[in-house]
Amino acid sequence: MTEIGHGTAATGSGTMSTALFRWPPEARLHVHGQQVREGEGSDRAGAQDLVALRAAIRTGRAFSVGPGGVSRLSKERAGYFHSRSGGTTGAVKTIRRSHASWIASFEVNRNHLSLGSEDRYAVLGVPAHSLALYALVEGAHLGADLHSFAGLRPRQQAQGVKAAQATILYATPTQLRLLCETGAELPCLRHVLCGGGRLTPELRLRIAALCPKADLREFYGAAETSFVAWGDGSGPEGSVGRAYPGVEIRIDAKEGAIGEIWVRSPYLFDGYAEGDSAETRERDGFVTVGELGQLDKEGHLTVAGRRNRMVTIADQNVFPEDIEAFLLSDPAVTHCAVVPRSDPRRGTHLVAVIDGPAEAGLCDALLVRCRRAFGPLAAPRRLQVLDEFPLTLSGKPDLARIAQALERQA
Repeated sequence: MTEIGHGTAATGSGTMSTALFRWPPEARLHVHGQQVREGEGSDRAGAQDLVALRAAIRTGRAFSVGPGGVSRLSKERAGYFHSRSGGTTGAVKTIRRSHASWIASFEVNRNHLSLGSEDRYAVLGVPAHSLALYALVEGAHLGADLHSFAGLRPRQQAQGVKAAQATILYATPTQLRLLCETGAELPCLRHVLCGGGRLTPELRLRIAALCPKADLREFYGAAETSFVAWGDGSGPEGSVGRAYPGVEIRIDAKEGAIGEIWVRSPYLFDGYAEGDSAETRERDGFVTVGELGQLDKEGHLTVAGRRNRMVTIADQNVFPEDIEAFLLSDPAVTHCAVVPRSDPRRGTHLVAVIDGPAEAGLCDALLVRCRRAFGPLAAPRRLQVLDEFPLTLSGKPDLARIAQALERQA
């Protein structure tokens, strides 16, 4: 049986009719605590891409954002932009997306979260990271002040958010974990929107102490789909919430079983301008990026992991993402990746990689906990510490480089 989750759409306020991003004069741009005024800041550290983004939006021309910065697209129609990213596996993809597909979600967030020009957005990443780009463009479109703290250490970021009296923060679980470790308190925040990874119950508690007055919302999505589901933590443990307003979720499996997640919504991308993905497919207006999950009867979505990362060990399907989330629940672990290795007896075994330095005995203790939680076959056979943990531009584990590092150490 196919299960479908529906999100009730919100009514827009007329902004969607323009189908173009806005960056009005009242949306002031700040980099590392200093305002970047019109006609200045292109030579200031961290400001060049933001100034280029502001200029591209204000002229209404198509633009591209990627590791190389922000540039205009001469052969693309107005009302579209390209987002280029290497991803966790190293495969280059350039996503083509309309302004309207993001504007639709700006209006949903405006209505559901009461966002507006009186807010102050804090952004911790660079525009090449899709989460940071979305936060910057949403904030500007709504006329809010923007504060970029990309490139600063977590303690400096926390101090900057507090000094700016920021009210809205978009961040990944890793970014929030690092902020929590500073011991800071950010009572100015009223909304924290977390995407780009799993939010463990332990981290939720730490974020509540970090931002005691904030409403924390976890959301699930992909660069190709934008928002798919969101929640406030009130659903079953491990779920990412219910369908985002305007989204239909379909699971290709029997009721309650794990299957491929298919999505139909106004927020979908317009295809790849460069590269491709065998996991991304379209059918009857629905799109999948190859992730697996399940819906319960109340419409809560639980994401198991990507199909292309699932491994079979002794006839048991294992999702490395589950083990990564388990290891990241330990405050001593900031970054983690679980990768498969060839095994002459089982076919495959797993190796867990965490960031260093690690205290003596930590690896052994984590392995014991994993064996208790997942069983001796599914648990990682060993745990490796990397002092220089490879990350993508978006702050996610670079699985290709991690696998290469393990090969060199074999």
